[in-house]
Formats: sequence, structure tokens, C-alpha cells
Amino acid sequence: MFDLKDLYQELIVDHNRNPRNFRKMQDADRVVEGFNPLCGDHLNLYLKLNQDQIADLSFDGSGCAISVASASLMTDALKGKKVADAESVFNVFHNMITDNKLHDAEEIEHLGKLAALLGVKDYPARVKCATLCWHTLHTALEGKEKTVTTE
Repeated sequence: MFDLKDLYQELIVDHNRNPRNFRKMQDADRVVEGFNPLCGDHLNLYLKLNQDQIADLSFDGSGCAISVASASLMTDALKGKKVADAESVFNVFHNMITDNKLHDAEEIEHLGKLAALLGVKDYPARVKCATLCWHTLHTALEGKEKTVTTE
């Protein structure tokens, strides 16, 4: 029987093989580098704002399947959102992937396709792979252009 975990795995594989928004953005307002020294994931996140809205969001770099899929899913989900909404999604995602408590269906539904990454919390060494792009985005939204590491 095909279950939800299989669907989530397929979604992660698809976003790794065919990452959305994988490109260098020439006219980005902010560019922030993210690096995971434990496994070598490395990305550049490109952000273009239109007042309080994410007008465009892309990334390039290299990394494991979880890292690439997470960046692809994140950019796909947050492009066009207001900055405050993106921060809210960041907080929900980060809390859900880093804690061990059960979450209700409404919280999970709020994440949409990003919920495919929640299974990563069962593999603590891979959580940093999934959250690298998120911390990099958070830094970009704060207006900082420093390198983000997951040490």
C-alpha cells in the first residue's frame, strides 16, 4: 500500500533531481552564503524584495538530497509571500523539525509540501541539512549578508 511516507520520499527525490528556483539571480537585493561543514552542503541564497514581499527567491550550490530538496521546497513555498508570513513558516518548520513532540494536523497542513521534510527529525544528523537554507533565508531577511554555518 502506498502511504504518506512514500509520497514524501517521492517529493524529496523529485525536488533533489529537479530543484525549483535553482539559479543565480543577477538582480538580487541580498545574497547570503550557507555552509554545512559536517557534510559539505553549500548554497548561495538569492533574495529580491518588493517592500514587504518576497518578489523572487532562488539558490545555487551543491549538497545532499535533503539539503537541495529543502532549498527547492522552501523557495517554491515562499516566493511571493510577505516577509512576516515567511518568518512564520520558518518558525513553524524549524520548531517542528527540531523538537520531538507530536504536532497536530493543522500545524502540519500549514506547511503544505514542506511537511515532506518532517521525517528528517528522525535522523538528527540530517536536521542541519534540511535547515541550512532556512537559516540562510532568515539571515537574508534580517538584512545581513554574512556566511551562515550549521556548526
